[in-house]
Amino acid sequence: MGLALVPENSDNISTNTGRFPVLRQDWSEVLRPEAISFVNKLVAHFSPRVAELLEERAKRQLSFDAGVLPDFLESTRKIRESDWRIGSIPADLRDRRVEITGPTDRKMIINALNSGANVFMADFEDSLCPTWFNVIQGQVNLMEAVRGTLAYTSPEGKSYRLNESTAVLVVRPRGWHLPEKHWLRDGKPIPAALVDFGLYLFHNASELLNRGSGPYFYLPKLESHLEARLWADVIQMSERVLGLPRGSIKVTVLIETITAAFEIDEILFELREHIVGLNCGRWDYIFSFIKKFSRRADFVLPDRNSVTMTSHFLRSYSLLVIKTCHRRGAFAIGGMAAQIPIKGDSAANEQALARVRADKEREAGDGHDGTWVAHPGLVFMARDIFDRLMPTPNNLHRMRDDVTVTATDLLRVPEGDITDAGLRNNLDVGIRYLAAWLGGSGCVPIHHLMEDAATAEISRAQLWQWVRHECRMKDQRTVSLALVRELLAEQLARIRSEVGGSDFADGHYARASELIDQLTANPEFEPFLTLAAYREID
Repeated sequence: MGLALVPENSDNISTNTGRFPVLRQDWSEVLRPEAISFVNKLVAHFSPRVAELLEERAKRQLSFDAGVLPDFLESTRKIRESDWRIGSIPADLRDRRVEITGPTDRKMIINALNSGANVFMADFEDSLCPTWFNVIQGQVNLMEAVRGTLAYTSPEGKSYRLNESTAVLVVRPRGWHLPEKHWLRDGKPIPAALVDFGLYLFHNASELLNRGSGPYFYLPKLESHLEARLWADVIQMSERVLGLPRGSIKVTVLIETITAAFEIDEILFELREHIVGLNCGRWDYIFSFIKKFSRRADFVLPDRNSVTMTSHFLRSYSLLVIKTCHRRGAFAIGGMAAQIPIKGDSAANEQALARVRADKEREAGDGHDGTWVAHPGLVFMARDIFDRLMPTPNNLHRMRDDVTVTATDLLRVPEGDITDAGLRNNLDVGIRYLAAWLGGSGCVPIHHLMEDAATAEISRAQLWQWVRHECRMKDQRTVSLALVRELLAEQLARIRSEVGGSDFADGHYARASELIDQLTANPEFEPFLTLAAYREID
């Protein structure tokens, strides 16, 4: 592989796909020939199906653009109406009341595993900027975490080490839509999902099983049960090739697309030997709602901050996940609290925490089996709530037969205003997040919220949607491209004044602003922000 990204004086390893960089000595184990061979086997076998399913996504999007709306599938009615249950759930996954998420850098992994949460989701997806360094160093870090040897010393000299008892480790690979441009087969980037999944599984499955746990994964961005079937086939082939016990690989699927919400039973069924639960990926779900119906003026969403889990379409989907999961013996995990503690303003902090508290009380009261937080400071608040409202290890006994959710419920557009503050916030978040992402960070605190690709996607998608449909704001102005560009320049100048000239110049803010402009002005909706930005990084 001819890589312009290969730094000077780096070693290279040859594979049957070409050449790619080894930047550090400790990468040699992760990228040893046997591991590469395993990933290549998966790629050779499954890449054509990945391409076919992505083409199906594109065709379906064209139908939505033409006015078709999703509905429950007639062809799979028998699966929805028949009685069946998923397979066994490992002992260390039966109580998941608090889960924390974050990227795979050393300090974050240690803090998350030591946080007191039941589960830590190590993220190669929305909270990771997929530079080659981040992808492979993340694998190194997780190998050490699995073996209990991970340590970190800060530039200030502070040492971080794993506690004797830590959260259960679950890994989220990238979605089917993302390529890994540093690893080519037949001159084409391979599916990034197979890199993340394959390397982690190859190096850690046996070690995890020997320690009484197992190789556990979160699967993101599925849009249909056929994509779940692909994952099932990947998993089963991996178990055979690596000689793992059948059913030892366990997964939780994020329901974070509007199309997946219509195929919850089917997704559980396809993965029934391996799945243990579903998660309400609320932020990506909102983004998916905007994206799938982006060309329809009657599906315009109001300000991002006003679209909460109490909105009818989101609450309906959340209840549907609970009811469907519990009927099948699977866990239903609630959504992310993106809030982080506000230092120096106790009143604002209490108001923010009150909103988080209400959100988690709703989830536990509805029957979710656990929830997500983005910051260790929220772990014990969430735990206290679930301990009080869920005294058992989970809520599987709550069947929610009282819940009925229709297609109309899932597609009800929330009411609300588009405001000057909402427009400016979308621009500000877009610039700040993309700037950090271009600098190699995929998870960024912005205005006391932990922003990742999912939340940033909402902001930039709304900009496109509002301009496309010339939406009227609360103050009666029309959201035009000219107005967006005017306010974009203002926000960029404000950021420059805030961070200072030197940090501004080094911080990719100008390029981030250009990308926001391009994505907003493009007559076609870019399916994923991370695909557009991926071209900008090494």
